[in-house]
Amino acid sequence: MVELKNEKIAIPIVLFAGILWSFGPLVVRYMDDPNMVPWQYIFGRGLTIFIILNLYLYFEEGINFYKNYKKVGRSGLIGGCGLGVAMVSFIYSITNTTAAITLLCLAAMPFFTAILAFLFLKEKISINVWVSIILASIGIIIMAVGNTEKNSLLGFFFGILSSIGFSIFSVTLRWRKETPKFTTVAIAGLFCFLFASIVILATQQSFFSSSYNSSMFSLHGLLVCFGLILYSIGSKAIQAAELTLLSLTEVIGGIFWVWLPIFGINEIPTTNTIVGGFFLFVSIVYYSLIMRWNKRHIALN
Repeated sequence: MVELKNEKIAIPIVLFAGILWSFGPLVVRYMDDPNMVPWQYIFGRGLTIFIILNLYLYFEEGINFYKNYKKVGRSGLIGGCGLGVAMVSFIYSITNTTAAITLLCLAAMPFFTAILAFLFLKEKISINVWVSIILASIGIIIMAVGNTEKNSLLGFFFGILSSIGFSIFSVTLRWRKETPKFTTVAIAGLFCFLFASIVILATQQSFFSSSYNSSMFSLHGLLVCFGLILYSIGSKAIQAAELTLLSLTEVIGGIFWVWLPIFGINEIPTTNTIVGGFFLFVSIVYYSLIMRWNKRHIALN
């Protein structure tokens, strides 16, 4: 893997990774009736992620890249399944509520991660982190109150479930730090591919949607993979505080693209979403300042 130690170069690389991810909600909005073909989406996106990441590992490590799967262990399997659940929940969230709600739910991931690490890894949570969690909870509750419609509330629920799935992935990486990260993500893609295949076969659906939709499924998978590769290159040179803040480009960008009139979606966040999002952003900035004081680093190998 490319070794990057210059923070001035790493920051724009990570920013660009977040921008790539931020186009995901826009891609979903451009699909034809994605709520009618969720399993075909999960099948196509999962297969793309699995293939692209394994090709990347092959070019990085050579023919012996497959040995990473022998090192995965329980942590990698649980993390891969957790990430797979997050990917499955994402499509059900964003097709039942606004992109803003889905993305803001995902922004709460650091706090779910802290709670899960506290419960399962016995990691201590400082008073300052509890303050961040409480602020984030207030924001989430405000957003939930504003989603009284049945479908919108369902989308909010799946957004929270997706965030928890990503948190499970993060906690498993802390549990066993030598677990191959990219291989774990590839397992998540395989999980989506296999799970979607079982559902499609059981319900006697077609494996593929229209050629247009299938290309959009794959495009979203490519955005995820290329963003992940860039993020991994830049993450080693950046402190966890900066990474937490830089990751907000995905949230801000995702909300902006679906609102920007030029793209033709015109999805305007509700007042509750804006107020709840404000609390969530304040909690993330506060959380990032705490991490900066601790001078922690996070790297995705």
